[in-house]
Amino acid sequence: MTMKTLWRTLPLTAALTLAALPVVAAETSPTAATATTTVAAVPAVTAADRVLGRADAPVTVIEYASFTCSHCADWTNDVLPTFKARYIDTGKVKLVFRDMPTQPAQIAATAAAIGRCAAPGRFFDVAHHFMAGQAAAFASGNARQWYMGAIGVSGRTQAQVEACLADPATGQALQHDIETAVAAGVDGTPTFFVNGRRTLDHSLETLSAAIDPLLKGR
Repeated sequence: MTMKTLWRTLPLTAALTLAALPVVAAETSPTAATATTTVAAVPAVTAADRVLGRADAPVTVIEYASFTCSHCADWTNDVLPTFKARYIDTGKVKLVFRDMPTQPAQIAATAAAIGRCAAPGRFFDVAHHFMAGQAAAFASGNARQWYMGAIGVSGRTQAQVEACLADPATGQALQHDIETAVAAGVDGTPTFFVNGRRTLDHSLETLSAAIDPLLKGR
């Protein structure tokens, strides 16, 4: 079943209104280059960010991703386990996840909003569910089942999540991620920044090449 068909089956709730999304990113290939135009700095990490790893980790890796991006799913499913064992579990890196929805926009935005509505400490459980189940969701065309599975690991009830989706603050937070991503030159997903510097691609080798020099002597 196509993405277009999946989009027609989507609503978990009609409460989420994100029609004002200013941009939808494209998926990038693993060899996508950095932007060459002048851009703003990637925003510093705040208490509003979703962070995996120790707060005092010496290296910060910021990932802009979408739950409907196949390259993002590949990175989460295939690269993150090794990346986590090498850098996050050892206290060397903290990984910050920020939203940059890709097509189909409403599917991606709804999934992103559900992630934002997870209980404290449960966002990455939701993210793992969405990325691990992405291919099956598109194959089946059943977005609702995909959403409900995410709610099941979110630490919230369906009623709580739907109330959160209806809260304008949820859409505003998502909008903020998108706007600051665009300002920082993010034009595809996934895009990574290591201590504020954008990497050439999202391979483990490229990320390691950017991270390892920052860890010398630690």
